[in-house]
Amino acid sequence: MQLFGSAYDLFMAIIDVFTEHPASVGESWAEHARLALSTSGLLAGAALAAAVHAVVPALFETTASRTIDRLHALVHGSRGAGAAMIDSVEAIRG
Repeated sequence: MQLFGSAYDLFMAIIDVFTEHPASVGESWAEHARLALSTSGLLAGAALAAAVHAVVPALFETTASRTIDRLHALVHGSRGAGAAMIDSVEAIRG
């Protein structure tokens, strides 16, 4: 049983792996890669800040939650632009 009809079909299937999802959200592969990589960098920084905060609570008190707010705005738009309203961690804790 042959999965792909030709080398061209195989090539296009491979290309689709890289382009289908970015296109579904209105981005090119490069735009999507840039956003995903910047998001991963912000998440890594937030994770590091949260880990330090866990050991020394006086340090990085709001860094992780502010980063989450920034990421939400980056991915979904500003909270005032009809994006899903999610309370910040500080607002929840009061």
